[in-house]
Parts: sequence; C-alpha cells; structure tokens
Amino acid sequence: MSTAVITGLGVLAPTGRTVAAHWSSVLAGRSALAGITHFDASAYPTRVAGTVAGFAAHEHVPGRLVPQTDRWTHFGLAAAAQALDDAALDPAALPEYEMGVVTASSSGGTEFGQREIEALWRDGPGHVGAYQSIAWFYAATTGQISIRHGMRGPCGVLVTEQAGGLDAIGQARRLVRGGLRTVVTGGTDASLCPYGLVAQLSSRRLSPGTDPARAYVPFDADAAGHVPGEGGGMLIVEEAGAAAERGARRYGVVAGYAATFDPPPGSARPSALGRAITAALVDAGLRPGRIGAVFADAAAVPELDRQEAAAIAGVFGPYGVPVTAPKTMTGRLYAGGAALDLVTALLALRDGVIPPTTGVRHPLDELRLDLVCDRPRQADLEHVLMLGRGIGGFNAAVVLSR
Repeated sequence: MSTAVITGLGVLAPTGRTVAAHWSSVLAGRSALAGITHFDASAYPTRVAGTVAGFAAHEHVPGRLVPQTDRWTHFGLAAAAQALDDAALDPAALPEYEMGVVTASSSGGTEFGQREIEALWRDGPGHVGAYQSIAWFYAATTGQISIRHGMRGPCGVLVTEQAGGLDAIGQARRLVRGGLRTVVTGGTDASLCPYGLVAQLSSRRLSPGTDPARAYVPFDADAAGHVPGEGGGMLIVEEAGAAAERGARRYGVVAGYAATFDPPPGSARPSALGRAITAALVDAGLRPGRIGAVFADAAAVPELDRQEAAAIAGVFGPYGVPVTAPKTMTGRLYAGGAALDLVTALLALRDGVIPPTTGVRHPLDELRLDLVCDRPRQADLEHVLMLGRGIGGFNAAVVLSR
C-alpha cells in the first residue's frame, strides 16, 4: 500500500503569513488574539478574534480573480502557492491528471456574500454580481487552486467544520493510496464580518470575554467558549516513491486516520471521540504509548472539554500523554483550524518540541490532562495525534509520524 508523505507547508494565520513567522510566534507563545478590527463589533457579544494582519490579496492572487473570489479563497490560493514552493514542486512538470486538490470548508465566502446581499437590498437585483453564485460556494477554493495550477485529477471539499482539515488529509491519503501522485490539501476560513459572526454566534459556543489573554482558555476553570479566527494552512501530500524520486524533503507521514459521528444531543450514548482515537491508532499500527503528544480540539466549552479529556484519558490513562492546544494563540479557525494544527504538529516533529497552550491559568485537575502550558516542552517526538471536532457531531483523528 502506498505511503502518503507531506513534503510542503504553507500558512496564512493570525500568528504569521509564512510558516517561519507562524512557528516563531508559536514557540514564543505570542498570542495573536485582539479586538475585532474588520468592522465595529462593539455591539456584538463576541469582540475578540484572531485576524490575519497585513494581507494584501493582489500580492498573492491574479488581479482578475481578486474581485471574483472571497477572502478565504485568497488565503487558500496564497497558502497553496507557499506549500508548492516549499515542496519545490512545479505542477507544470507533472501529468495534470496525477494531481488533485482536497480542501476543508466551513462557512464558505460569507464576506463576499454579505457585500452582494447589501447590494441587493440597497440597489436591487441588477446590482448583484454574477460571481456571487460561485464565490460563496464551499468548493470555490478547491476549484480555484485546481484551475490555477492545472490540477485535473480528483478534487473535492470536506465540510465538517473544525474537523475538516483532518478529514481532508485523510481523503488526500486515500487518493494517494489509490494511485494519485500529488494532492494539495488543507483548509482556510475568513468569516470575521457581521454576517459571518452572527452565523457563528448561533452555535452558542463563542466566548464573551473581552480580555484577549483570557478570552479563550480551554480546559480551564474559567472556560466559557472559543474565540473565532481566520486563516489556515495548506499541505502537499505525495506518494512516497514519487517524492523520493524527485529528492523531496519529507516533513512526516500520514500514518493513521479515523472519523466518527457523535450521537444527537440528549442521547444516553457517549461521545464517539474515543473510538476515533482508538481507530486512528489501529490504522497507524501503534500502541497508545508510542504517541508523544496530542494536539487537542480544545473547544473551551466545559462539557465538550470534559468529553475530550475523558476520551484522551480513556485511551492514554490519566496524565498519560502531553496535550497541547496552540490554537489558543489564533482562535478556532474552523475549516482552517485543524489544517493549521497539522502544519504546527509537523514542525513540532521536525524540531522535537511540543508548542504551548497559552492563557490557561487554572487548569482543571479533574480533567486529568498533562497540559503543556505557557512555554514549549522539549520532547523526542516520533508520532503525534491530532484531534478535531466539528459542530454537528463530527470527530476526526489523525496520526502523523516523523
């Protein structure tokens, strides 16, 4: 069976617009959370977010595409180009049907959609642009990456909210095992506009905190929801033999993947996250003791934190494995969140260091987690476990190996 290796990384995140800048911020524990600046959020119950500062779409996206596409697609195109450059991979040199694109999506192009809705109500239907029909669409980023780089193999999009980045790389591995040479995968999101924020508020999971240092504190006694963010990451997944043939650097291997679905709210049945963890370990052929760190979903909703902690302790034992949630520095990026976690975890494997969870001052002892707080922890990492949970019951787990 073919092995799927990761050869290139790209980042557009609140912590940095390149992989190096993001990793530097994470290791320093520099949170990028701040007051929302894209619009006046003073009347909204959530006013803190992680934003990508200084991003100019025209520097990364062909000029004709900028007005035709949403900010989340601009992020995706820029991060994909970074990842291809990092992998030293020229798509024009490969057969077009041997390359595919699989991204995660969550809210779609809400900022673009809001502008068109405003034009509809203000000026009438004649002022709604034709690109509204595609710019908001969940598959827009996949399609634009595919078109830009001439990738005409299997393409798709996974819409499982925060779990999406893990589901996307699981699908990328499946495609590589099926004979595809190269897959661009990952996810981005950008819903920090009034329409997008109101849609997020309907989940009742957003933090009302106004202090950026304490607004998003998973596994903490004061946990009261998450902070939203924008951005994400892109990765290049290749068949191991093809990567070796061209002398590509390898960041890691997609060793295991599993997904489960939680029972509906109010059910007497427990969360299925623990089953996803166990299944991913079985898929990777690893015992729990081989995992050097867990990158947690970290919802910061007390009940969801308890479920996740119970699932981790149920597999690894109380305090049995270091747990981290570097997304406390960026906010939850929805479709971009797990994708960015994948990039961060691969850098952790490369450098032998577990990045910190910031802002947590009162970790709950009852959760029985060995939470890596405040500063990085040196560790000889061979394998790490990624967890993602999406609204609606989605669970995903991925094992990455050095």
